[in-house]
Amino acid sequence: ENALENIPIMAYSAKYASSFYGPFREAAESAPQFGDRKAYQMDPANSDEAIREISLDVNEGADIIMVKPALPYLDIICRARQEFDLPLAAYNVSGEYSMIKAAAKLGWLDEEKAMLESVTAIKRAGADILITYWAKDLAKVLAT
Repeated sequence: ENALENIPIMAYSAKYASSFYGPFREAAESAPQFGDRKAYQMDPANSDEAIREISLDVNEGADIIMVKPALPYLDIICRARQEFDLPLAAYNVSGEYSMIKAAAKLGWLDEEKAMLESVTAIKRAGADILITYWAKDLAKVLAT
């Protein structure tokens, strides 16, 4: 219809209702004014729903599927990798990033090592694409 058949579509296939979105919502001043987002984001306790939603997106023509957030849902990333033969993106969201930043600032862990361990776990679970606030830092570390 719009002659965009050569433009890949990345579907927000499995987006969970997560407290890990908090830092972004606070910075963007986008906290819900009423109710919550559980009406249209997935229940963290329901893994089968994610696979159903991904399947729907694949059937509707998605070129890339995504799981968001990444670390609490490594099992979903793994299941999606096993069940679907499409590029799989994992979104390492603001709360995952901020949690490690804050712990490193307090001296509780080494930020670079924790960053590498986190992204390695996401990759090992099956992600082909990583969306992360650490992109620049990660590129520097991997280039050395």
